[in-house]
Amino acid sequence: MNRALTLDDLVLAGIAVAAGLLLAFLSRTLLRWLAKHAKRTRWSGDDVIVDALRSVVPWAAIAGGAAAAAVVLPLTRTVQHHVDQVLEVWLIFVVTLSAARVIAGLVRTVTQSRSGVAGSATIFVNITRVLVLAIGFLVVLQTLGISIAPLLTALGVGGLAVALALQDTLANLFAGIHILASKTVQPGDYIRLGSGEEGYVVDINWRQTTVRQLSNNLVVIPNGQLAKANMTNYTHPEQRLTVLVQAGVGYDSDLEHVERVTAEVVAETMREVEGAVPEHEPAIRFHTFGDSRIGFTVVLGVGEFSDQYRIKHEFIKRLHRRYRAEGISIPAPTRTVALQQGAVVIPQQRSPEDRAAGPVRGD
Repeated sequence: MNRALTLDDLVLAGIAVAAGLLLAFLSRTLLRWLAKHAKRTRWSGDDVIVDALRSVVPWAAIAGGAAAAAVVLPLTRTVQHHVDQVLEVWLIFVVTLSAARVIAGLVRTVTQSRSGVAGSATIFVNITRVLVLAIGFLVVLQTLGISIAPLLTALGVGGLAVALALQDTLANLFAGIHILASKTVQPGDYIRLGSGEEGYVVDINWRQTTVRQLSNNLVVIPNGQLAKANMTNYTHPEQRLTVLVQAGVGYDSDLEHVERVTAEVVAETMREVEGAVPEHEPAIRFHTFGDSRIGFTVVLGVGEFSDQYRIKHEFIKRLHRRYRAEGISIPAPTRTVALQQGAVVIPQQRSPEDRAAGPVRGD
């Protein structure tokens, strides 16, 4: 010590520490009030920034009080230097963690707004957080007087060896970045792979893509495999889609009447069933003279992939009830079997005209 420690020194140091603690308490109270107001705004970025400031400002105030106390006390030059280094490292550590939280939160906000879903593409968030923490670590080393040039050289050589050992992991990492950057698949999309897996994309992280099936099971797909797979995306370029329902009526039906009644049922279903597209124009297309009926296709509008099951269910119920009320028949294929003593059983599928001609007799 350059001089003896006095009571005045201790009092001044205590006042400096107390002032830092008081400032930390007041700043935390103020930032808590700002956080409540930030939640009322549409932009979620201000929530992330205020949350980060709540952790930076109070600790910075405490560090400032400690630094002021160190200045007041009669410390030697060496001790003062070490105290300054500790406080600098402390501030860098706090600022680095807060910066990583802010930047990662902003990246998460941007990825969620781009995909339009609640799920998150954690691959970008994790990469951003690791980069910020790595930069903070290098700054700490530089502050402590440790040269980072040999460390960077060693990391370059070691990174080559690690890259060779982790080829599959790195391939999945860059495949995930490519998938998100090209917007081929985004969290919230409903996809179906050529191998049969299908469901909603929940998350794309640094190694794998998680898909939630309609049965609520999770399918984990490596990013490299997903990038090379044949895939159908039912959400892009448009989330709305059309589904086809096959139906048929008897040959004695009035097709104009059938088309009009079916169109009315389609319009009713589109208006009243949740998930349907109210502005969808009914489309009925006759296409086949079958063995026992005339087949046609009904085109329904669906707002989202999983809605099609509920809409088909309601449409078929309503169409069947309306056909019964209108007297429109929906014939099922029939099979007539003729037996003759000493002959082989001969099954035949017959049309309504054949049945009107009478029973089949054996040779």
